[in-house]
Amino acid sequence: MEFTHFDGNGNAVMVDVGEKKVTRREAVAQGEIGVSKECYRMIQEGSMKKGDVLSVARIAGIMGAKKTSELIPLCHVLALTKVAVDFEMIGVRPDRNPDKRYIRAVCTVRCEGKTGVEMEALTGVNVALLTVYDMCKAVDKSMEMTDIVLRQKKGGASGNYERAEN
Repeated sequence: MEFTHFDGNGNAVMVDVGEKKVTRREAVAQGEIGVSKECYRMIQEGSMKKGDVLSVARIAGIMGAKKTSELIPLCHVLALTKVAVDFEMIGVRPDRNPDKRYIRAVCTVRCEGKTGVEMEALTGVNVALLTVYDMCKAVDKSMEMTDIVLRQKKGGASGNYERAEN
């Protein structure tokens, strides 16, 4: 397989998608943030000084997905038809740091277009998790973002992809 973002001389280029068909595209990405027990409790209770952490992080993730082409140099500007960011309070993970409590962010992005929305979904998750960190850093500077992955994608010439569960 060849890289598509380089020309014959090795220069970085934006891929020309002009001849591609418009199809429905969807991508789902997820990631987690591990926080202290106290921080987790404060997020659940809504008692963080800066406000409702997950509501603000949800809006930030949506905004991040919408601005992906401004952040990633060779991404196309896309007319997104859906961006959703959801959170799951996981708590203790036996396979992880026992001092941390985990929160999962899931970003789903959709469009009708000529190129996929994987980067938008991944950007949305990252911005949402960074916002959780920003809003909680006064309580817990040891937070850790982890397991940021593309969970699935649908549509396009390369077909569908579903990440295998471990």
